[in-house]
Amino acid sequence: MSAPSTWIQRSARAVAAVAIVIVVSFLFVHIVPGDPARAILGPQASPAAVQELHHALGLDSPLGDQFVRYVGGVLRGDLGTSVANHLPVAGLIADRLAPTVLLIVYASVLAIVFTVPAATLAAMRRGAVIDHAVRLLPLVALGLPAFWLALMLIQLLAVRIPIFPAGGYGETAVEHFQALTLPAFVTAVAILPFTIQSLRVSMVEVFSADYVAAARARGVPGRDVLLHHVLRNAGIPTVVVLGLNIGWLIGSTVIVEKIFAIPGIGALLIDATLSRDFPVVQGIALVIAVLVIGINLLTDVVRMSVDPRLRTGTLR
Repeated sequence: MSAPSTWIQRSARAVAAVAIVIVVSFLFVHIVPGDPARAILGPQASPAAVQELHHALGLDSPLGDQFVRYVGGVLRGDLGTSVANHLPVAGLIADRLAPTVLLIVYASVLAIVFTVPAATLAAMRRGAVIDHAVRLLPLVALGLPAFWLALMLIQLLAVRIPIFPAGGYGETAVEHFQALTLPAFVTAVAILPFTIQSLRVSMVEVFSADYVAAARARGVPGRDVLLHHVLRNAGIPTVVVLGLNIGWLIGSTVIVEKIFAIPGIGALLIDATLSRDFPVVQGIALVIAVLVIGINLLTDVVRMSVDPRLRTGTLR
């Protein structure tokens, strides 16, 4: 299979996934038990108020017309209007998107920074005490609830030893970096067991490969063997694991953002859920799903860039 065909297939699958997400997000309001307008306004709302919200949300139109109108709005970037504050949902999400994206990027960088040396050390000392420690500590951290770890870090590094702010987002780039350090660490801890274990297992396999033994026999320095032969080949499965978990982390930042008072889409989702602002919840769900699909597609791009066999379809 040629490289262009591989790209087309992967892109087509991503487009199909986005189409399914749009359909599911449209049905979100309609699967709410009872009357969605009544659920938003509460049981004490008058029939006139319920009817007015029905009209505002377009729920008084046939389902087919509602779907066509919703898809048209999505394609134009119109995700509806917030019931709580009467502002465009797309604008609300856009204002909150940057902190969440920066948090995910920061957490991913931290995960890589911790994963590479830890997995390398464990693979090079396989079976030793350091190997067992590297494999055990992330699993212990995985068992710690994110909210508990966040509160402990705030107490230690923001209250007792005021190195980082306890919450907020700051105004400047430096303040953003400082404010996101603790939440990014909490977020990264959640995926470290998976990335470290994946890279360690892959590196152990590559270390025993014939081409690594041949490189050593040719007198290639150990550092070059590690960088150009071991890490490059062992990193491919880890890229997949990291990419899949980044998509999962987008949804898991909800609690972290709320604890650290970060004005991201996670905190917006909690506020919208508590106020029963269904259009905002619907828009956020759509945006998060599209981001996850985009990250998975980007993961495929990175994999094919690293491994030529994936571009030609010779690796299954």
